[in-house]
Amino acid sequence: MHTIWKGSISFGLVNIPIKLHTATEDKDIKLRTLHKQCHSPIKYEKVCPVCDVEVKPEEIVKAFEYTKGKFVVLEDEDLEKLKKENEERAVEIVDFVKMEQIDPIYFDRTYFMSPSEGGVKAYSLLRKALEDTSKVGLAKIIIRLKEQMAVIRVYENTLVMETIHYPDEVRKASDVPNIPTESNVSEKELETAKLLIDQLTTDFEPKKYNDEYRTALMELIEAKQSGQETVTASQKDTPSNVTDLMAALQASIDRTKPKANSGEKKKRVLTKMKKEA
Repeated sequence: MHTIWKGSISFGLVNIPIKLHTATEDKDIKLRTLHKQCHSPIKYEKVCPVCDVEVKPEEIVKAFEYTKGKFVVLEDEDLEKLKKENEERAVEIVDFVKMEQIDPIYFDRTYFMSPSEGGVKAYSLLRKALEDTSKVGLAKIIIRLKEQMAVIRVYENTLVMETIHYPDEVRKASDVPNIPTESNVSEKELETAKLLIDQLTTDFEPKKYNDEYRTALMELIEAKQSGQETVTASQKDTPSNVTDLMAALQASIDRTKPKANSGEKKKRVLTKMKKEA
């Protein structure tokens, strides 16, 4: 499993060298966009709207737009310095809390944590302590130039770190439009709804669920491929700089060859001059 980050966890005086591994993967089927006429993949180019030219990667800089049309340019050297300074920090557990106190709306991405060399015993200690206390650790970590809060918990005997949003990154539910303030439902309707919920209540078994749309889309793609319903991208015609050698030689000969009637024409001119004399 690929390591995306190396560092350490610290709580109190305990320090655990660890590695982070992405715990989830995007299995969406990626579809390309083609030109309907020739089935060539569409290119998305970075173009400057003022200069009307394609911009090369080395000509692009990062900037913060502090007001419409006005920017603060950030140099790569400045960003790289910040990155190096912050990457040296450890994952610091600042609090321990009950998992049920954290609303799922805060959760972002999940990472597996494995112990680095020399960290096995401390890793096992933290895992056992979290299990026995039924607590999770709240920590701070910097990943890809962003400081994030994270929850450290146990999942199938493995320490897992889940990044969570800061409170100011979660929009206010009160801003959602058209939410009814009172429930205008009858007691009978409510009892019927509760009965339906009771009938559909079961234990959560993740393997029962699958992405039906993705499965159907893949079956459609495979059926079309088996039926030879495929297209091939057209190749762009490129002008050749190679000249036909034989054609060039023949053209040169034709251009320098004396004309067949040049002698007769010269004779007629001399005869005419004699008569006039």
